[in-house]
Amino acid sequence: MIVERGDPRDPQVTALLHASHALMESLFPPEDNHYLSIDALCVPEVHFFAARDGDAVLGCGAFKVMGDYGEVKSMFTAEAGRGKGVASAVLNAIEAQARDLGLKDLKLETGDLLHAAHKLYAKHGFTICGPFGDYTENKSSVFMEKPLSVAP
Repeated sequence: MIVERGDPRDPQVTALLHASHALMESLFPPEDNHYLSIDALCVPEVHFFAARDGDAVLGCGAFKVMGDYGEVKSMFTAEAGRGKGVASAVLNAIEAQARDLGLKDLKLETGDLLHAAHKLYAKHGFTICGPFGDYTENKSSVFMEKPLSVAP
């Protein structure tokens, strides 16, 4: 498996993102869905990664530079990639790039029903925090953060 900078408009990646959006829409009310559109993932301040095994895209994730921190977005693993370390590999790539940019922290918002995601983020050193940026407290969101040291 290879994790590299990806293009959200790649047809396989777009299909994966649409699957992620459909899942979020099935689990959470519209006002509690904070995913980025394909176009919003294609701006310079977003660093997007895709995990591939051969020609197959198994997962993706991104972070958006928000001043001195990065916000993790669009983490999703295809059914075929689950349990194979895809999400951890993508998160490691995100963290390495964020460190290279000198960001102080990574932060994220995820859904309260996404227990596998909570476990993944905790395994990578993220801890629960309060809302950040433009987010407000709501019944569906879990907010997490991880301080980054510039030198690994």
